[in-house]
Amino acid sequence: MVDYLVDILHIFFIFVVLVMLTYAIRHFIFTFNRLYCRQKFYYQDIIDSDLPKVTVLIPMHNEEQVATGVLDALLACDYPADRLEIKPVNDHSEDKTKEILEAYHIKHPNVVPLHREKDDQTRGKPAALNDAMAEATGDIIIVFDADYLPGKGLIKVLATAFADPEVGAVMGRVTPVNTKVNLMTRLLDLERSGGYQVDQQARYNLDLLPQYGGTVGGYRKALLLSTGGFNTKILAEDTELTYRFMTNGWKIAYANGAECYEEAPEDWGVRARQVNRWARGHNEVMFHYMFKLLRSRKITFSQKLDGFMLLTIYMMPVILILGIVDSLLLFFLGRMDIMTGWWIILFVGAYNTFGNFAPFFQIGTAVVLDGSKDRAKLLPYLSLNFYFYMWYISKGFVEAIVDIITRRNAEWKKTERYRKENVGEKL
Repeated sequence: MVDYLVDILHIFFIFVVLVMLTYAIRHFIFTFNRLYCRQKFYYQDIIDSDLPKVTVLIPMHNEEQVATGVLDALLACDYPADRLEIKPVNDHSEDKTKEILEAYHIKHPNVVPLHREKDDQTRGKPAALNDAMAEATGDIIIVFDADYLPGKGLIKVLATAFADPEVGAVMGRVTPVNTKVNLMTRLLDLERSGGYQVDQQARYNLDLLPQYGGTVGGYRKALLLSTGGFNTKILAEDTELTYRFMTNGWKIAYANGAECYEEAPEDWGVRARQVNRWARGHNEVMFHYMFKLLRSRKITFSQKLDGFMLLTIYMMPVILILGIVDSLLLFFLGRMDIMTGWWIILFVGAYNTFGNFAPFFQIGTAVVLDGSKDRAKLLPYLSLNFYFYMWYISKGFVEAIVDIITRRNAEWKKTERYRKENVGEKL
């Protein structure tokens, strides 16, 4: 019986190492592509006077601290006013969000707020977007979170992608604006750089699966409505949209030059809740779309492979935890000497520090491409994130399983804001 158990532990040991090496190869390919291969152009060179009618949606729940910033930025954009509708969605706010939105509506007719205030309404971003789309007049929906600060030309850059009839959605690049607050915001800035400058762009170059990220991005309204709108039981509505569109043969474009500034979490508690929500929602999508992805006849084998690895990436911390437990069991059973036992623990830790969620070579490459090499000095500090992410992402994985089994509705938890604005002056 013991020998049978040891054989299983050895097999799992090998499985964990192979999984980590597979993801390492994936990150290396993306990095190599970004550095040395031909880069795929976005649609910014298209000159099209017939721009589509766009509705910008901004889900808001208690956003008085940041609401004026995003609205002012959108009103200053260079998109034709007669083709732009700005629709902030007040989702059961209890602060001055409603008053701010109404004040903007009076001064600016194309700011058309939607107030969701009924007690029996489902709350959260997916439900808010569904209600807003029912009233939106634009053919293209572009979404910004309330703390984002879009540049003057950003809407036009994102909307240009839809001149390609095969594009169902487009994604821009997210860049933290509050990077100098503390060490954590600086590390999150590095993670964002690696994720967008290298990972997203490389997947776009290789015609794989660039991901729609839920903000700083847009999609065809008719396409989403024809497939049932957002699923309000899934927290990661952006990941769900990505796989829904791709498995039905629609392309997702990525605009690396379309930067938009966000407010990154400034303390570990807020970051923990955010990561937990992402992991929970992403794994819910994994359970819903794994077989749909593999069965789809409208995407290539390489897209399926990339999509599979992206779907399972938030399951990796659970596998790594089990890998550590596995190596310890082998050690205490006397089937692994201490050097080998410590080797696998250190290998798991060292790899994932710079692997699945903050790839060392991807971030290092992004720092070089961004022309800010001094940020590379922060790379060793990414090790601080490893066990933090391992715990909260694993927690999200377990919660996703419970969601599927019990069919419970996950509660949307808003990310705390830090920016201070003079609300009184704006009113």
